[in-house]
Amino acid sequence: MGAQLRVYKRRIRSVTATKKITKAMEMIAASRIVKAQRQVAASMPYATELTRAVTAVATGSTTKHPLTTESEKPTRAAVLLITSDRGLAGGYSSNAIKAAERLTERLRGEGKEVVTYVIGRKGVAYYGFRERKIEDSWTGFTDSPTYADAKRAAAPLIEAVTKDTAEGGVDELHIVFTEFVSMMTQNPVEDRMLPLSLGAEKEKDGKAEILPLFEFEPSAEDVLDALLPRYVESRIYNALLQAAASEHAARRRAMKSATDNAGELIKTLSRLANAARQAEITQEISEIVGGASALADATAGSDK
Repeated sequence: MGAQLRVYKRRIRSVTATKKITKAMEMIAASRIVKAQRQVAASMPYATELTRAVTAVATGSTTKHPLTTESEKPTRAAVLLITSDRGLAGGYSSNAIKAAERLTERLRGEGKEVVTYVIGRKGVAYYGFRERKIEDSWTGFTDSPTYADAKRAAAPLIEAVTKDTAEGGVDELHIVFTEFVSMMTQNPVEDRMLPLSLGAEKEKDGKAEILPLFEFEPSAEDVLDALLPRYVESRIYNALLQAAASEHAARRRAMKSATDNAGELIKTLSRLANAARQAEITQEISEIVGGASALADATAGSDK
């Protein structure tokens, strides 16, 4: 019984130490969510107005540009997947990967060759383990991204969009990331960044938006050329911020669940340890009573 009690006490100490770690990680994730939410809110106006400007330029001109013109027969599509660098975030990365897999299957079903770009070590490890080709990847900044990180990831994507497909370019650019809805809800979403869907962008709150008329100097094509990198960078940056907020929220929820489970396990082990100690005490009392009884019987026999 003594050995079993020591085992229970050792396990209680181990689970208690784990509980302290998960509680600390929960508090850290909770503190980072607020900052990530502020960054998402701060980036939204710029991304919205930039998209509106691109839509206005494209609507007011007849210039064919990769930013707004769809290919008649698209053959290649690029998919940018955003995952996390670290684990312990529940199903955050796996849900984004599943959404990317569904998008890839749909694009291949349409007869398009898919070129994959990945942000985050979890996504890189997923494709690397399955020996599937990744065109390019970036890691080390998913929990706290900057605009420079988005610009670095956008550069090869912009280059691929501006190239002909015969030279290794792509006709479409899609992005898969986790959208931050609330502290409890984060949804993996897929979105086509290029070509820009003008019909969807010109509607606001279900009503057609009246866009201003512009005169372009030197030309609408030059304006679109200047807006293309800014548009892609801002969309990727906003997606990175939303993914970071979602990652922190998912990690906080996962660590809270782990902390609660550790507490329940400690209670269960404490009950088992108490039962083992009581059994040990009962056995010792029984041995003492048995010994005293035997001694009394021996003394009574000697007196006779």
